[in-house]
Amino acid sequence: RDEDGYLFIMGRIDDVINVAGHRLSTGEMEEVVAAHPAVAECAVIGRSDADKGQVPFALLVLKDGANLPAETLRAELTREIRARIGAFANFREALILERLPKTRSGKILRKTLRALTDQASGALDQDAEIAIPSTIDDPAIIDEVRTALAGHPVARP
Repeated sequence: RDEDGYLFIMGRIDDVINVAGHRLSTGEMEEVVAAHPAVAECAVIGRSDADKGQVPFALLVLKDGANLPAETLRAELTREIRARIGAFANFREALILERLPKTRSGKILRKTLRALTDQASGALDQDAEIAIPSTIDDPAIIDEVRTALAGHPVARP
């Protein structure tokens, strides 16, 4: 419950990732990331990793007027995750987007984001078709996310 009396429930069925044998809550990481003053909204997903199984990957939308270099923001978020959750979380990657893909009711399409990220990194075949829910608010955002991921170090060369 926050200072205004609002109750926040953090939890989803797909909110646990396995990072080098540690089962971690992406919801807990999202709570830490969302608390940053420059972050308007976020999604933390488990990105496939050959060495650790999965690693956390944050996709962020910044607040209007936030004027913080991406590298500085990533370093601040990494430091905060290490302080509140631990270094074993292995949080190191964040990508700033203009908007996140959502359903018409406002739910972030985390499964789709995970598939797009795995496809960009080569963990999922480039020709594999990613199922886009029919409830997506704006299908054009999928191409926006693909373009952003292609320019990020997560993308395979």
